Amino acid sequence: MTTAAEGGELGRVDHGRTAGPPVDRDGELAVLSAAVRDAAAGRPGLVVLDAPDGMGRTTLMNGLLLEAHAAGLRVLRADGAAAGHTAPLSTVRALLEPVSDGATRRPSARHPTAQAGEDFLECDELPRSDVRGGDVPHGVLDALHQVVRRAARERPLLIAVDDAHALEPASMRFLAHVARRLAGLPVLLCVARRSGGGSPLLDEIAALPMCRVLRPLPLTSGGIGLLARRLTGREVDDGFGAACRAATGGSPLLVTHLLTALRDARLPPTGDALAALGAEALEGFRACVVRLLDGQPTTVRRAARALAVLGDGAPRETCARLATLDPGVFERCLAALGAVGLVDAQADGGTWSFAHPQVRAVAVTGMSSDEKSLLHGLAARLLHESGADVTEVAEQLRQSPESATRSWARAVLREAAREMTLQGFPHRAVELLRPCIPPGHEGTCAPELLLDLGLAESRVDPSAGAARLAVALDRLTCPHARLTALGALAGALMRSGEVSRATALIDRCREYGTDSAAAASSAQLLEAQLLLVATGHRATYSRLLDSTSLDLGLSGDTAARRALLASRAVVCAARADRVAEARDAARTVLAHGTPVTDAVSTLGTAASVLLYTDRPRESAEAFRQLLDAPHVTREEAYPTLLALTAEAHARLGALGEALRTTTAALEGVAPAPATRLAALPLAVRLHTLLDHGDLAAGTALVQDLPGRLDDEAWQWNEVLCARGRLRLASDDVEGALDDLTECGRRQRAWHRTSPAVSSWWYWAGRSHLARGDRATARQLADDAIESARAAHLPCALAQGLELRAATEAARHRPLLLQEAEAVLATTSAALLLARVRVARGRALHRCGDKQGARAVLRKAWEETYALGAPALHAEAHTALLATGARPRRPVPSGVDALTRSERRVAKLADSGLTNAVIAKTLCVTRRTVEVHLTAVYRKLNVAGRRELRFVLRAAGEGAPHAVGA
Repeated sequence: MTTAAEGGELGRVDHGRTAGPPVDRDGELAVLSAAVRDAAAGRPGLVVLDAPDGMGRTTLMNGLLLEAHAAGLRVLRADGAAAGHTAPLSTVRALLEPVSDGATRRPSARHPTAQAGEDFLECDELPRSDVRGGDVPHGVLDALHQVVRRAARERPLLIAVDDAHALEPASMRFLAHVARRLAGLPVLLCVARRSGGGSPLLDEIAALPMCRVLRPLPLTSGGIGLLARRLTGREVDDGFGAACRAATGGSPLLVTHLLTALRDARLPPTGDALAALGAEALEGFRACVVRLLDGQPTTVRRAARALAVLGDGAPRETCARLATLDPGVFERCLAALGAVGLVDAQADGGTWSFAHPQVRAVAVTGMSSDEKSLLHGLAARLLHESGADVTEVAEQLRQSPESATRSWARAVLREAAREMTLQGFPHRAVELLRPCIPPGHEGTCAPELLLDLGLAESRVDPSAGAARLAVALDRLTCPHARLTALGALAGALMRSGEVSRATALIDRCREYGTDSAAAASSAQLLEAQLLLVATGHRATYSRLLDSTSLDLGLSGDTAARRALLASRAVVCAARADRVAEARDAARTVLAHGTPVTDAVSTLGTAASVLLYTDRPRESAEAFRQLLDAPHVTREEAYPTLLALTAEAHARLGALGEALRTTTAALEGVAPAPATRLAALPLAVRLHTLLDHGDLAAGTALVQDLPGRLDDEAWQWNEVLCARGRLRLASDDVEGALDDLTECGRRQRAWHRTSPAVSSWWYWAGRSHLARGDRATARQLADDAIESARAAHLPCALAQGLELRAATEAARHRPLLLQEAEAVLATTSAALLLARVRVARGRALHRCGDKQGARAVLRKAWEETYALGAPALHAEAHTALLATGARPRRPVPSGVDALTRSERRVAKLADSGLTNAVIAKTLCVTRRTVEVHLTAVYRKLNVAGRRELRFVLRAAGEGAPHAVGA
C-alpha cells in the first residue's frame, strides 16, 4: 500500500492544463517508461532530465511519477527549490521522511537481491550528525543510504528530485553517493535540473555509465498546433504553429500561456489573432516571463536588462558593455535566455531579437525611472561611440532627459530630428528636440536649436511653430539661418491662414541678404515656397492668388527662379491660363534643373505642368528622371510623385505600369485612414482599375472610405471623381452624380478649372446621359471644348468632342468623333484614342457604313489588345462582331511582341548608336537594321527614338526604373 505521505506527493502532481500526453515528448516518455519497467523488475536505473526552465522538466517528472505509481513502485519525491530546504540535508530528510516513520522495515520474505546474512534493523528515525555546508561525514551518507536500501528491499523504489540545481550542497552529495551505489538495487533515481546549472556533483551523476540524460527540445510547429487544438478546441491555420514558435522559442510553458490568452480572449488560433493580443490579455504570459527571469542567475538578468534597453539587433559587444559583463560571460547569458525561449539569438554571433515584444517590457519591470534613465543615457553614449546611426542614439536619449541636455547629445538629437523631418515624421522630430530645451530655458538655449524645433513644430502645430520661429528669428545672427527661419515662419503663417503676414515677409526677406542678388534669390524662393505651401489650404490658396504675381517671363538660370517659375506655371496650367507659356516655363525648369541643384518639389511641379497641359509622355519621362534620384524616396511628397507618374502612364495607356506605380505609392497605407498623401495614389489606382475593367477590385479599394469626405485638400477631389466613375460603372447614377458634382464644386474652389487637370466633367456628363439629361451633358462638353480649344489641350479637346458626340443624334456623331480622332493622332494618349475609335466605329455602324465601321473597329480592337485594356477590348470585340466581321487573333504588339533581333536593335538604338554603327556591331546590313527598327516602331506605336527610349525604360527593357526598384 501507499503511505499517506506518498499519496500526498502524488496528490500534488500537476497533470497539466490540457488533456492527453505531453506533445513532442514521445522519445523521453519511452525512456522513462522503460526505466520504470526495469525498476519494477528489480533492475536499477538512473535518469537525468536536463532542460532549461519552462521546457517541460516538471511535466515529464509528473508523468514519471504517475507511471511509477501505476507500476507499483514506492515514490519518494523532493523539490530542491522548495521553501525551508536550505539547512544541510534538509531536502534529504524531506525525501526520506516517508520511509523512516518508525514502521518495521523487515520484509515478510527475503527480497531476491538481498545478500546472505544481511541484517534488517528497525529504524525509528533518520541518522543525525552535525553537518556543516557540503562537508558530510561518510558515515552519515552511508547511514542515509541504508535507509534507501531497506526501503528498496520492501518494494521497488522511485527517487525523484526536481530542481536539483537548487539543492543545498549536503543533499547534492547524498544524491551523488546514492547514484554511485545503485547496482543491485531495484531503485530508479531521476534527477531533474536546469541546463547550465554548473554543479560538479550533478555533472558527475550525468557522467556515470548507467545514466540516461534526457534533454527535451523546443516544441515543433506541429506539436504547437496539436496543443492549440487541445486547449482551444478550434482548428489551427497553417502559419500559426510557426508564428507561435517564433514568439516563444518553442518553450512549452510560454506556448501554453499564449494559447490560454487566446482562449480567454475568445480568439481563434491564427497568426493575426496572436499578433492582436494586447498587454492586458497577456498578463499571464508576462507573469510567466517574470518567473523565468527571476529564476535565472544575476548575470543573466543583467544581460536581459541591457538587451531590453538597447532593443532587438543591438550589437552584442555594446550589450555586453552596458550589462558590464565580459563578452564570453554575456554570450553564455544570451544562450541561457535563448534556451528558455525569451530570446532568439544566432549561435554564430549574428543578430538577435526578443521572441515576443512583451518579453522586452517585462525585462525592465521593477526598475525605477531614474535607473531606466541612467541606463538609456549610458546606452546612448555607447551607441554613439560605436558609430551607430543617429536615430538609434536619439531614441535612447529621448528616454533619458538628463542626458539630452549635454552638448554631444543635443548635436545627435538635432541630426536625428532633421532625418525624421526629411522622412516625413515631424512629430518624431518634435519629440526628439523638446528634451533639449527644458521649460523656461528658451531664452538661454542656442538659437539654432530653437530654429530646428520651430521647423519641426511648424509641420505639426503651425501656430506654436510660428511663435518658436519668431523667437529664433530675433536671436539668429547668421544670414543663411535667418533666411531659413524666415521661410519656415512664412510657411507656418500660411498654414495658420495668416496670408497677409506671410506675404509681408517677402519684403522683409530682402533685408537679410548679404547682397542684392542673394536677397532677390531669397525672396523668390520664399514666394515659391508660399505658393506650394498654400496648396494644402484652400482658403489660403485663394487669398494668395489674389495678391501674388504669375509672371512667367523669368529666366531659369538660378534654383530660386526655377522654383518660382514652376510654382507659377502650375497655377496657370491648372486654370488653363496661358497654357503654352506655362508649358514652356516647365520645360525651362526641367532643362536647367537637376535633383542635385533643385528641390524635388520644384522638378515635380514642373513635370506636373506637362501632365496638366496634355503632354503625358514628356511628363512621364520627367517624373522617371526625378524618381531615379537616390534621395527622392525620403521626401514627404514621394507618394504624390508616384501617383502623378502613374497618371501619366495611365493617360498613355500603360495600365500595367500605372498599377505597379500606385502599388508602390500605397505600400503600407490602408485606404480607410488614408492621409491626403495617399489620396491621389488611391484615385489614380481606382481610375486605372476601371480602365482595366476590374470593378470588384475598385469597389474593394474604396469600400472603407466615408460617404462624405470632409478634408478639403485638392487630392480628395480626385478621389471623388474616381469614386463617382466607379458608381456610374456600378449603375448607381445618383450616387455618381453626387460625387462628381461635389468634385466639380471643389475643383472650381481650388481654381483647378482646366479640363486637362481632371476628368470629372466627362464622367459627370456620362452620368447625366445615363439619367437622360442630354442638355446638361452637352453643356459640360461645350464648356470643356471651348476651354480646350483656347488653351490648345488636344486630349481634353478630344474627350470633350467624344462627350459632345454622345449627346447628338446618330447622324452627327461620326464627324465629331472623326475630329477627335484627328486631334489625338498628334498625341501619345493611346488609350483615349482607342476609346474614341470604338465610339466612332459604333457611330459609323449606326449610320449604315459597315465597311468604314469595320475598319475603324478592327484598328481599335488591335490597339486595346496591345494596351492590355480588357474591358475596352471586349467592347471593341462586341462592336466588331456586330458589323459582321469575324476577327482572328489580334496582331501582337508591345514590347513582348518584339522578336529577339528586334529587341537587340531597339536596345542599341536606345543607347544612342546610329543605324550604321548598329549594323556593324551586329554584323548585318544597314537595310536589315532599318527593317527591324520599322517593325519596332510599329509594334510599340512610337514615332521615333525619343519615344522608343521612354517605352523601353517604362517596360524595364532600358535603364532601371525608380518605381520598380
